[in-house]
Amino acid sequence: MLLPKNQISLLIVILLFAGCQSKKSYKATDNDKKDLESVLIKEQLPDRSTQVPTDSSLYKNPGLPVMDRVLNLLSYMTLEEKIGQMTQVDRQFLDGDKNIGTYFLGSLLSGGGSTPAKNFPKSWAEMYDGYQKIALSTRLSIPIIYGIDAVHGHNNVVGATIFPHHIGLGCTNNPQLIEDVYRATAEEIAATGIDWDFAPCLAVPRDERWGRTYEGFGETPDIVKKMAAAAVRGLQTDQLDGPTSILACAKHFIGDGGTKWGTGLNEKLDQGNTQVTDQELREIHLPGYLPALEAGVGTIMPSYSQINSEYMHMNNDLLNGLLKKELDFKGFVVSDWQGLERMVGHDDYKTNIIAGINAGIDMVMVPGAEKYGGQTYTSFINLLIESVKEGSVSENRINDAVARILKIKFKMGLFERPYSDKSLLSKVGSKEHRNIAREAVKQSLVVLKNDGVLPLSKDLGHIHVAGKNADNLGNQCGGWTISWQGESGPITKGTTIYEAIQVAVNSVTNVTYSKNGSGAKGADVGLVVIGETPYAEMEGDRESLVLDKEDLAAIDRIKKAGVPVVVIIVSGRPLIIADELDKWAGLIAAWLPGSEGRGVADVIFGDYNPTGRLSVSWPRSMEQIPINFGDSDYDPLFEYGFGLSY
Repeated sequence: MLLPKNQISLLIVILLFAGCQSKKSYKATDNDKKDLESVLIKEQLPDRSTQVPTDSSLYKNPGLPVMDRVLNLLSYMTLEEKIGQMTQVDRQFLDGDKNIGTYFLGSLLSGGGSTPAKNFPKSWAEMYDGYQKIALSTRLSIPIIYGIDAVHGHNNVVGATIFPHHIGLGCTNNPQLIEDVYRATAEEIAATGIDWDFAPCLAVPRDERWGRTYEGFGETPDIVKKMAAAAVRGLQTDQLDGPTSILACAKHFIGDGGTKWGTGLNEKLDQGNTQVTDQELREIHLPGYLPALEAGVGTIMPSYSQINSEYMHMNNDLLNGLLKKELDFKGFVVSDWQGLERMVGHDDYKTNIIAGINAGIDMVMVPGAEKYGGQTYTSFINLLIESVKEGSVSENRINDAVARILKIKFKMGLFERPYSDKSLLSKVGSKEHRNIAREAVKQSLVVLKNDGVLPLSKDLGHIHVAGKNADNLGNQCGGWTISWQGESGPITKGTTIYEAIQVAVNSVTNVTYSKNGSGAKGADVGLVVIGETPYAEMEGDRESLVLDKEDLAAIDRIKKAGVPVVVIIVSGRPLIIADELDKWAGLIAAWLPGSEGRGVADVIFGDYNPTGRLSVSWPRSMEQIPINFGDSDYDPLFEYGFGLSY
């Protein structure tokens, strides 16, 4: 039923009066009035679902206000078309590209490693355009939105610029640099047609054993808060419909960095339980989201984890209550991969769907991974349709979810610019972007010890480089590079640390290399690049963070040759080194620097005076973990904010 204007006005007055009686005064704005329309969508919408839209249909007019276009398009949509918009499927599980149109799918994604057969930028753009063509051939011609985890550059694409992971960027303490990094990332994403980046991660990692520690800017809410808006601005720019603007997604709401050891997968941390008071939640885990929301972040992804034993994917108080009502989030909420399936003790998929949608999830990343034990997207669609018809999920809730999704699509200009712009392809891995990455590497490195050996002269007679991470591009990029967990070796384009050292020195210097530290005798210095090999979520939780035998053996061989040792640690978190530190003349935390090893060489040889400062505390022993700045018994090996310059 279409409400008369006088009834709508009366309702507004009633709501305003009620607001005046609360502790917090409330003043209606034009945006609020538009939101009131979305509350009344079911009653206001005429039913045009049996009609075929024409070129003159209001939603096709880019000159009209966004909400007018949204409401008009909603009036044409069947329940099946609406729920299709709420469904996100990984491209590898489509069961035929035609199903994009058959099920009116609103979104596709590429999970880690889900790439076109030829993993190059042009292939991505062509793949995207093919999918978009199918979506636009449907009755309503609603474009898809395509998402990807570009968490340190466009990291799924061979040849893209790979930037340092967040833990390194946090050590730069430079929001403008973070904005530049994400701006370059957005340009490379746009070149491949992709619209949406599942970034930035705004977790506050509180336990170094967590495999996602490197995805956070640091262990304090202050450093995360400082970087959040810059990342969002870099991706989205000032307006979502720019030619290289990419929709951002702040994740994982909320508290994923605070899980307790033993409560997660395999009795470790990931996807575990964050046990906090409301005050702790708001003081530690919430602050980073506030500047992201102020910057206009378009989407939010909830965490797999629990808050005080309640799963975030069905947490009405925190999704509907805190996020959408208290914080006034106007974008849409997208679930994580199989987020409605990965809840221990909640094994009925239909029940989970009902709980998740009613709690405030607007789009569901199914993603259709049946062969991995997951649910199919067809099952999700059918069960949600069934739930609406039974009354377990209201049509108002469906309309609200779809209105939020469509509003973002209109704001992005997808209806007017649905296809990739291949003129941008030259930006992928460009010299300009690699220079930004090199600068980010330089600023991210933290010099932790220097007994006068650093910076090295470029005219030394003999430099011996060793260690498993010295000449391994995959290791220095880490997880979420080309594949989900990452992998060792020459997986993409870039410069290893060893290659960078070779280029940096003068012609008089002999640079030799051995992975195991052999052949160092007679060298002026040994540069040993050690640390971790690639991992990502789930697989990255570690009960012990001590150096492995291979690393220790390489260092020991160089020491026995009588050569002073400078250790460079390539890792996604601090490692336990206290018992070894006295044996080293120098120590640099290089984190996971990405594709531009020359940034490491810039610091080693003094072309850049290091400015990096720890965004995490460096523990003395495993017994100290978890350790965080502000703890009552705080006594780390290197404290939060520590770092040396020359």
